[in-house]
Amino acid sequence: MIIDTLSNSDKYINLHPRFAKAFEFIKSQNLEAIEPGKYPIEGPELHAGVTDRQGYSREEAKFECHNHWLDIQVCPTGKEQIGWSARERVSSPKEEYNAEKDVTFYNDKPDTYFTLQAGQFAIFYPEDVHAPQIGEGMIKKLVVKVRL
Repeated sequence: MIIDTLSNSDKYINLHPRFAKAFEFIKSQNLEAIEPGKYPIEGPELHAGVTDRQGYSREEAKFECHNHWLDIQVCPTGKEQIGWSARERVSSPKEEYNAEKDVTFYNDKPDTYFTLQAGQFAIFYPEDVHAPQIGEGMIKKLVVKVRL
């Protein structure tokens, strides 16, 4: 997992061939005004989605990870808490891996929580189990999906 500010995103573009386009997309948006929906970036291998929904409590948050996609998550406005654990430390899947949606949900609870604020991003790799959108009120979320 990586947490940093968007102003430092150029430091990470060499970590994946699609990161330059991903961060170019994020930084070209008016994050305060971006509307919920799906945003194609570059073919089926790189796309984004924006949601605006009621925040979850720590108990309600979906604890998930992916096998074939990376997430670059941005909180466009305000702040949100995100739970995290290393995949090697979780052991109780809620159900079998969903290959169509590339997701496994877990009953385990995160080892740690952090706050993601406007102007910051987090990158989640397959080994990062994460529980996003924890907080009170409406939370706007931008997620760029990057195919491995």
